[in-house]
Amino acid sequence: MKIFSAQSTVGDVTGGLSDIVSQFQTEKLGPPDFVALHFGVGLNANGLHDAAKLQLGTEALHGGSSCLGIMGSAGVDIGGAGLGAFAIWDKEGSYGTSSADLGEDAEAAARDVAIDALERAGRPDEIPEMIWLTVAPGREEDVIAGLRTVVGADTLIVGGSSADNDVTGKWAQFGPDTLHVDGVVVSVLFPSVPTTSVYQSGYAPTGAQGEVTRVNERRLFEIDGRAAADVLSEWSSGAIPTADGEARSILAESTFWPLGRVTRQVAGVPFHLLAHPAVAHPDGAVDLFASVSEGDRLWQMRGSADSLVARAGRVAAQARQNAGSAVSGGLVVYCGGCMLAVQDRMEEVSAGINAEIGDAPWLGVFTFGEQGVPAGDEPKHGNLMISCTMFSAREV
Repeated sequence: MKIFSAQSTVGDVTGGLSDIVSQFQTEKLGPPDFVALHFGVGLNANGLHDAAKLQLGTEALHGGSSCLGIMGSAGVDIGGAGLGAFAIWDKEGSYGTSSADLGEDAEAAARDVAIDALERAGRPDEIPEMIWLTVAPGREEDVIAGLRTVVGADTLIVGGSSADNDVTGKWAQFGPDTLHVDGVVVSVLFPSVPTTSVYQSGYAPTGAQGEVTRVNERRLFEIDGRAAADVLSEWSSGAIPTADGEARSILAESTFWPLGRVTRQVAGVPFHLLAHPAVAHPDGAVDLFASVSEGDRLWQMRGSADSLVARAGRVAAQARQNAGSAVSGGLVVYCGGCMLAVQDRMEEVSAGINAEIGDAPWLGVFTFGEQGVPAGDEPKHGNLMISCTMFSAREV
């Protein structure tokens, strides 16, 4: 197996993709067996898709937009038109990518795409080592449920929700055939080396907690019988504002004050899966970027710029340690909301990952929702999370 990552700061589709291809040395190595291509929405997604199909020549082409840009072993590019690629050459492995619009039934769409991806990999009815996932924000839990009907509960599902720069819906996803704005892209990976992945957050519980007493999908109405917006404002000591006459975005204010649900105890330590409060409504309801259920216990979580900057390196260190040997490459998912909150310190984040994985190539994306597997758990969708997936340097 050979893995290369490449980044381009050219700022346009034609020049940027030519830059990527030259770094990959495809004339020498031939077309990659798998390419993950991630980009800022300052680039034309349709043109990028068409040019990538032509210039990269891979059948397993996986694309998704990323908030402001990307990061990788060469540093951070968050000017709005960053372009990065992660490519695998692996004759002993198998790779397949498929995509579709989510349509009316996101669970069914994800199931069908996973089946098609396995067929494209030449491994129908088999269980892949991992799935790399890109999905439009909104119905990620349904997508994970659909994937699990095909690959079971134990398969590693990792990735992120595509993003734009300002949460106005300009995100994009594409597979080898089609570009989407409300779609799902699934890549099934059967690499010839082991993989390992770590999925965490950089937040801690404050102690304030309550039970969900009324909710409709991602709109949280009540906690302990009280208006959710009032409770969040109280728990955060006023840091999260309530609405005054009309709905208001609270994404920025709640980035350091998300909600957490305990999904698993690991060595006696609770793992909190986060939900990011997005909009406060005049009736006291709050929209979230993840789903909660009536009866769930929510904890007020607290983060800081320092914790968000340091966490990525710690997650990378644990993933490398879990790999048990040198690594040949890695994929990092870092929440777009976290990135915006520490935008002026993202070079520290990138440097922290580099310090842990050495010279191994890696690519990082900034997402509006993160999918991964907490330790000892099943695949989950959360917000304000970080994942690091490593490919070992040793063969299976």
